[in-house]
Amino acid sequence: MPTFPTTLRCCGSAAMLLLLASCGHQEEQAPPAPPVDVVTVATGDVPNIVDLPGRIEAVRTAEVRARVDGIVERRLFQEGSDVPAGAALFQIDPRDKQAQLAQAQAALNRAMAARANARSIVARYEPLVSRKAVSAQEYDAALSDARQADASVIDARAALDRARLELSYTTVRAPIAGRVGKAQVTEGALVSASSATLLTQVNQLAPIYATFTQSSSKLLDFQQLVRSGELSVPDLNAIEVRLVLENGEQYGPSGHLDFADQTVDPSTGSQTLRARFPNPDRMLLPGQFVRGRLIAGTRRDGIEIPARAVQISNEEASVLVVERGNVVAKRTIELGGQIGGKWVVQSGLRSGDMVIVDGWMKVQPGQKVTPRKAGAASAPASAPASAPAAAGKR
Repeated sequence: MPTFPTTLRCCGSAAMLLLLASCGHQEEQAPPAPPVDVVTVATGDVPNIVDLPGRIEAVRTAEVRARVDGIVERRLFQEGSDVPAGAALFQIDPRDKQAQLAQAQAALNRAMAARANARSIVARYEPLVSRKAVSAQEYDAALSDARQADASVIDARAALDRARLELSYTTVRAPIAGRVGKAQVTEGALVSASSATLLTQVNQLAPIYATFTQSSSKLLDFQQLVRSGELSVPDLNAIEVRLVLENGEQYGPSGHLDFADQTVDPSTGSQTLRARFPNPDRMLLPGQFVRGRLIAGTRRDGIEIPARAVQISNEEASVLVVERGNVVAKRTIELGGQIGGKWVVQSGLRSGDMVIVDGWMKVQPGQKVTPRKAGAASAPASAPASAPAAAGKR
């Protein structure tokens, strides 16, 4: 029969065995590190993308104003329609100008009759001067009258041309082709040439301009990057621009810069840039606010990552990276522009960093993961240099 101490030792040994078995069972139940898809950051030539606020402006804007005094009889256009250059827009009562034209025509006829009489007197005096039948003074006076009659005809013809021109102004025409706006006067309104009464406005909408402003300090930084060789920039007309509309959608056709102001606005400290865009569907309208995405050259040793890897919260962008020991860490980054489904990263990442692009919603900073190359579900990505040592410790 075993003694009490022997029994106690047996019980203790059994308890230890049970405890060890329990611990082993708990180790077997530990969840495996979740897999995540990663891309390894590499530097290279990336597009230098600059986002700027802008506004749409018409290439040509013509204010249609009255050039004669009178009463508006008819409006000859549909508001908001496209009109060709020279299209009739308003008809002003022409009767007063028609009467002035008739007076000018009569004045020209009188001047031509007076000129014919003066020339006939000169023709009669010419043979008489040599025979001393007419004095030289009388002949000179006849020549002077003939010259004055010629000048009177020229003056009357100019007055007639002006009367015709003013009569033509009673039909108000579009000075350019474009979209005509709202009529500023109605039938029966009195318009005045001296006050240049505004009748309507015509805007050319295709093509169209987008103007942007950039601070002069940013432009100085840009020029410094170009001088240092970090940035390669093409000619002004080769810089491509894409538009983002107010609802967040990207406008289809791209444009190109065609003008950069050489002065700085003293009130804002900014310079103006302008791009020209096709506008076949008239989607872009003057006064519309947009954002311009300028592809201003190529940045050497730049970094770009898939857009789906970036988390944006409270105007702060971040990514999750796999660091030493396959541990997740959060990195705050500064974004450049986005193009082709990728963000250009200006700071916050280095070459060789492993950025999580898929699966980051399931993990938290400080958690261990199993990285694998994005697009290869079964092939794990190369772990950081210290990962094998960490695996050896396990």
